[in-house]
Amino acid sequence: MKIKAIIVEDEQISRDILRNYLSKYCLNVELLGEASNIDEAYELIQKNELDLVFLDVEMPFGNAFDLLEKVEDRTFETVFVTAYDHYAIEALNNHASYYLLKPISIDELIKAVEHVTSIKMKESELHSRVLKPRTNNVNGKITIPQQDGFEVVNVNDIVFCKADDNYTEIHFENSKKLVSKTLKYFEGILNEYSFARIHKSYLVNVNSIVKYKKGKGGSVVVSNGKEILVSASKKGSLLTFFK
Repeated sequence: MKIKAIIVEDEQISRDILRNYLSKYCLNVELLGEASNIDEAYELIQKNELDLVFLDVEMPFGNAFDLLEKVEDRTFETVFVTAYDHYAIEALNNHASYYLLKPISIDELIKAVEHVTSIKMKESELHSRVLKPRTNNVNGKITIPQQDGFEVVNVNDIVFCKADDNYTEIHFENSKKLVSKTLKYFEGILNEYSFARIHKSYLVNVNSIVKYKKGKGGSVVVSNGKEILVSASKKGSLLTFFK
């Protein structure tokens, strides 16, 4: 699959290195342009339908996050390329698909491109299809602890679980329950069923997903109408649930 990409980097030498690496080791990447600042980058993004943006963080007259804020309907993946590792958390919060440190490792660059290619292939396969989970294994019951005992819940009645510090909100079609257990606890006991951790704060019943949106890091809409963001690092594993 061809990946249409641009490079956003203010240093000519860094652009040359990345371009040469891509042409030699990532043959499916088609470079549509290069930009040395966020204004040039924004113009390229508006003119082209992109799959991937290689994005340096520090640039003149603004940074990578300023650029991403300007792009309202972002459908491309982002690979941050920077000499500074302290931007990693902010990059993840901006739904980066990958984070490369300078000097660029060829192996890591190849992994980044393969990761984005895998995501784009799955999104392309699902674009014209009705979402159909690969597995329907949701039959079963779990117990929810309460002060006076416990409640038995049908697994297939759970739409999603949301972390709330050391508590978890369990959401159903028309109600929710707050339980004094962590989301990690429920991830463990629901592991054998069709539940996907799509975000650090969300565990979703895959069979409750009615729509997938490609914008930014991606998001899903579940059966009770809630739209939930998908972390870039979780997107690939989520899409594997669908045929």
